[in-house]
Amino acid sequence: PSPSHQAGRGGSSGLPPWHTAGRARRGARFWCYSAAELLSCRSNPYQTNLFRDGVRRYLQLPADQTVLILHAKVAQKSYGNEKRFFCPPPCVYLSGPGWKLKQEQIKARDLGEAGFRVCGYMGLDSMGSSLMETQKLSFEEQPDAKGFGCAKALYISDADKRKHFRLVLKLFFSNGQEIGTFHSKLIKVISKPSQKKQSLKNTDLCISSGSKVSLFNRLRSQTVSTRYLSVEGGAFIASARQWAAFTLHLADEHCTRSEFPLREGYIRYGSVVQLVCTATGITLPPLIIRKVAKQYAMLDVDEPISQLHKCAFQFQGSDRMYLCLSTEKVIQFQASPCPKEANRELLNDGSCWTIIGTETVEYTFSESLACVREPVSPVPLIAALQLTGGGDVAMLEVQGEYFHTHLKVWFGDVEAETMYRSPKSLVCVVPDVSAFGSDWRWLRYPITVPLLLIRDDGLIYSSSFTFTYTPEQSFIPGQQVLSDITQDSDKLLDSIHQEFTRTNFHLFMQS
Repeated sequence: PSPSHQAGRGGSSGLPPWHTAGRARRGARFWCYSAAELLSCRSNPYQTNLFRDGVRRYLQLPADQTVLILHAKVAQKSYGNEKRFFCPPPCVYLSGPGWKLKQEQIKARDLGEAGFRVCGYMGLDSMGSSLMETQKLSFEEQPDAKGFGCAKALYISDADKRKHFRLVLKLFFSNGQEIGTFHSKLIKVISKPSQKKQSLKNTDLCISSGSKVSLFNRLRSQTVSTRYLSVEGGAFIASARQWAAFTLHLADEHCTRSEFPLREGYIRYGSVVQLVCTATGITLPPLIIRKVAKQYAMLDVDEPISQLHKCAFQFQGSDRMYLCLSTEKVIQFQASPCPKEANRELLNDGSCWTIIGTETVEYTFSESLACVREPVSPVPLIAALQLTGGGDVAMLEVQGEYFHTHLKVWFGDVEAETMYRSPKSLVCVVPDVSAFGSDWRWLRYPITVPLLLIRDDGLIYSSSFTFTYTPEQSFIPGQQVLSDITQDSDKLLDSIHQEFTRTNFHLFMQS
């Protein structure tokens, strides 16, 4: 059933503000709220005005602090006394002008440069609070002013019986002030790479088109010789320190490179693919992905690709030329034909890559409204928006993770009446367009505002979502309004529909 905005207004229904209608049909939901409940969600007017001025300044010059965690989707379990360190190792990047602003604030309190340095500890989510059980991260500043840290010695032992886990990152300033606690996405535990032919009936370990992967190479299977495909200075390199995430696209093999239409589905050996660096957008030419067995490229295998498989990348249309590394350079290597078996080509060590799926999670916050003493965590993550109703009774459900009762939804510099539903859901009343100023009420074109979450102490959590107000009837700015429009024309503007747009400024998700 459609949400009912009338039933709960007088409070006569007896239902709580949210009622999951299991009595009706599965998944149906009634929206029931009263005026008293909505008023209780409002902030202090004086505090709201102060926040609004601060939000306006923030929107003009955002001072965000971003924590980006990169990690693999799967982790191979260690057995006995061995330690199979996670490969590629989990990495953390600190970016945004807010870190520099924080440094200046600490200096102003006469704590000096030493008090600003960021340090961190990373471990598995069940290891407890003891820092001895985690790995310390030392952040170094890169040429692009980002801080970079890497946990090279993390592993999961066979004593841990879980099938999934998360990484936990705890950040501090070197003066002892806690910044916050941040979690990775779920990581699947596997015993070893699957040697069986993969089936699409079990897609947990298969790699789909559009997913992110990392490629690494180990000469003579030595861990110390591991090199990761990366991008530096606009060129592809093989790095021993940092790895890049690449979006792996499945393409139509009959099209030219300039066209290169992308397709959906799972990646199979023999497919034409394109590797796109998620950080820079730099791409490699179209490649044919081949299965590797005992240093041979198998030309007649078309099974789905699995996590931690050995593979090779042949340049499409070339004479047996493969993507290869030579020390830190990425070159092309010409494979040798196998005289006895026409379906095989002999590769060198540098042309054999291991492929693994990767994940990224980004946390962004800003202390520009207040000098925050408490940790910034939990940092909420918005995953989706769901709009119900329209006009004066439009309600927005914000879906995601790590929500709590101290959060308010803001549409640009306008606070919305917000109700906490669960750690995965907030509900708010969509502000009328007139809340953005009297002049905005008469605009005849769409208005787009950023969607923010603000903690009650002034901490701002930005998001990649925006909210767009679109008039039902468009007018060209400056066009004369027809004389036959009635005095009720205000209702035309009040009765608007909303649409969502998602921006693409995620550091490692550029198109």
